Amino acid sequence: MAAIDAVNVQILNHLQRDGRMTNAKLAEHLSMSETPCWRRLKKMEEAGIIEGYQANLSRRKLGLGVMAFVQLSCSEHDQASTAEFQRIIEVTPNILACHNTTGEDDFLLIVVARDLDDYSTFVDSTLRRLPGVTSIRSNLSLKEMKASSKLPVRVAEG
Repeated sequence: MAAIDAVNVQILNHLQRDGRMTNAKLAEHLSMSETPCWRRLKKMEEAGIIEGYQANLSRRKLGLGVMAFVQLSCSEHDQASTAEFQRIIEVTPNILACHNTTGEDDFLLIVVARDLDDYSTFVDSTLRRLPGVTSIRSNLSLKEMKASSKLPVRVAEG
């Protein structure tokens, strides 16, 4: 992992607040010249600390009023079934996240849909067709109290 010093922490925090910030503006905020700021930024990109940049969209304003947390259990765990499961998950835009988890279920998915009818169709047409799925349990979000992709960034110790 690349060294995360106090300046890199500031760069990352500024970019998490505004990913469109220009290098010139970023350097100005940090009271440094543009070239060293740009070098630090490129070094963190090359190290994979910064994976990319994207706009944060309003799911509700895009008509996606339902968010579901879906727990899946699977009976098949062979390489072919797992590869097909992962392929389907990766190409399905309604699935925002999928985690292989410990505990009673094998996977936890975060899924969005327009409304309950759309979600029901999604369950029937996609989730029930995933290889080896034996159980689907959904928890619908009633109120989103916090949603963030910002990570807590601290100076690396050691």
